[in-house]
Amino acid sequence: MRRPLALIAAALLVGALAVPASAADGNDGFVIKDPRVTESSGLAASRLHPGIYWTHNDSDDGPYLYAVDGATGETVARLTLTGVGTPRDVEAVSVGPGNKIFVGDIGDNLGGTWPYVWIYELPEPKELKDATVRATQYVVKYSDGARDAESLVVHPKTGRVYIVDKKEEGGHLYEGPAELSASGSNVFRPVAPVELWATDAALSPDGRQLAVRGYFGGIHYTWNGGKIQREGRLSVPLQGQGESVTYSADGSRLLYGSEGAESPVEARDVPGGDGGGGGQGAGAEGGESTAGDGGGDGVSTGALVAVAAVVAALFGLGRLRRRR
Repeated sequence: MRRPLALIAAALLVGALAVPASAADGNDGFVIKDPRVTESSGLAASRLHPGIYWTHNDSDDGPYLYAVDGATGETVARLTLTGVGTPRDVEAVSVGPGNKIFVGDIGDNLGGTWPYVWIYELPEPKELKDATVRATQYVVKYSDGARDAESLVVHPKTGRVYIVDKKEEGGHLYEGPAELSASGSNVFRPVAPVELWATDAALSPDGRQLAVRGYFGGIHYTWNGGKIQREGRLSVPLQGQGESVTYSADGSRLLYGSEGAESPVEARDVPGGDGGGGGQGAGAEGGESTAGDGGGDGVSTGALVAVAAVVAALFGLGRLRRRR
């Protein structure tokens, strides 16, 4: 993925600010302790195994999924996917109806030049242990040309797959076909704008709310049949490399993950505090937002001002991007 230089400065400040939480069910946060997971880039709460969260590395790791116990932060199973070739840039994971796991190999380190990307589908194992699982591979193309993306969601009722592309000025929600086909290409079409430089997204368990996060903030939308309507900003924790978001299995919390060794997963109440309902609640902030804005929670105003000052200065000097 590409990273702005400002993120490096933010990471230096975050180290002393972030305090990961822990709880018996993992809904209040945890730390990913597996030394093999150093670039956690996607997060999805299991419905089949309460308290378990699926994650994966960003790139250069192979076809692996890790089941992390939210109570301890320990990996309880690693799945090896077969039938998918060599993953290129895995950026997202989502759980759909029937306990199907969808993995988005949708990143594009070349800035949106690959003619196609992939989605992998596999059944979630009934028993949590290291295993090799055969997956179905789907070829994905966009109706308006190649692009970079890091966000994939599966509607919990219909099973339809959606992608949000990643652009600094804001991107779009792309809708896939009603059913993905393993033969030929699956064309995704833009259906609604998303006012954020999106690094991940998640649908609430009832399918009524969409949460989209970026590096420094997030926005929540009413799903409205895919014609999303903006509700407000999300209370996204300040993280060194904010890459992932998921609703807890009961829909009461949003959990935010970050890259890095022993990376923290931090939790916030959902907007409205009703398990996925809309409205401005304890977990949301009112007002308008642009593609780069964000809100923090649990971090002092002075710290946020300091981060903003460093970010502004570095953006003025230019951006350093490196491929991962």
